[in-house]
Amino acid sequence: MKLGYQTNTWGGVVGHPAGVTSVKDLYYLANGSTEQALRDIAAAGYKGIELFDGNLMQYENRQDEFRQLLKSLDLAVVGVYTGANFIFKDILEEEFDKIEKVAKLAAEFGTEHLVFGGGAIRAGGIQESDYEQLAHSLERGAKIAEKYGLVPSYHPHLGTCVQGPDQLDKIMGLTSIALCPDTAHIEAGGGDPVAVIKKYVDRIKYVHFKDYKSGAFLPLGEGNQNFAEMVSILREANYEGWITVELDSYEDPFKGAQISKAYLKERLNIG
Repeated sequence: MKLGYQTNTWGGVVGHPAGVTSVKDLYYLANGSTEQALRDIAAAGYKGIELFDGNLMQYENRQDEFRQLLKSLDLAVVGVYTGANFIFKDILEEEFDKIEKVAKLAAEFGTEHLVFGGGAIRAGGIQESDYEQLAHSLERGAKIAEKYGLVPSYHPHLGTCVQGPDQLDKIMGLTSIALCPDTAHIEAGGGDPVAVIKKYVDRIKYVHFKDYKSGAFLPLGEGNQNFAEMVSILREANYEGWITVELDSYEDPFKGAQISKAYLKERLNIG
């Protein structure tokens, strides 16, 4: 297995402000220095990175600069994370216009995975038909990813209509898209990440690890997650892909990356 790290710890998770009034610009964004994030990730011993779509698009007209930075640090772009409401038909074309731009640029840097999050919760609550529309949108998004040679996966997330275990089972039953389990979001949503990985291991092509305890996302080894059992299940299934550590925020991002890397190497014999 190969180890990557998400750059969102450097600056935390925000959204592009232009998206408030323009759906086509509604990107995820880490509000820190991507360059510093890459230097720290490489120094901590990881070989890959994942970026938010908004941070990727900052290099839309600076491709050579980004390639040179990646080469100098011996880093690969493992994945790009994108998201959308996905259930409102009136804005779907705007959302997919954005996703197509992201997929195209991601492919230029040799990215392997395009990770989708989303599925809005309406002001009046979730409608059963929202799952059918979300499933349709994810299948459409998967085709866009595949068009550019990217592996599409769906990432369940707090604050969406797919955060609980029953909701995850529902969307998995309505789609053929691969699952990118985020172990902490699964637990925070009331699920068991070990059980989810075991149940869907044949549909897992990419994994997000972060620890969780008492409502907080933490570096690996500082919470209650049973990563040893998760890795055992993945190994039994001959999983040889990337595991990306994702920690939304941490006071010292470099230290957080080091803590998780040491845990993976010393406790799980990865990397």
